[in-house]
Amino acid sequence: MALYEHIFLARQDLAQAQVDAMTEEATKIIADNGGKVVETEAWGLKSLAYKIQKNRKAHFVMMRLDTPPAALEELERQTRINEDIVRYMTIKVDAHEEGPSAMMRKDRERRGKKERS
Repeated sequence: MALYEHIFLARQDLAQAQVDAMTEEATKIIADNGGKVVETEAWGLKSLAYKIQKNRKAHFVMMRLDTPPAALEELERQTRINEDIVRYMTIKVDAHEEGPSAMMRKDRERRGKKERS
């Protein structure tokens, strides 16, 4: 099976519980098609560089996947159909990064600086 990173942006007016439900749905799609989700990171509500479908912010979620291509195709098909997802991107990687992603490390560093001030 191949390794992928799948990131999607959900509409800003959704509650975090709805975003978590979307993540669980994506996990179920992958599992039903013979793959597995290695790790999931919710990056939270972040500002966008420009408006996308009248949204200035979006909920960011990254999933690290170990899955066959057929499962990924089904996940992307379901993602395209979902009106709550503003954008998505899937990247094939050679190996998954150990520990938290760069976005999570950056967020932790910011929190650490605020606490020191």
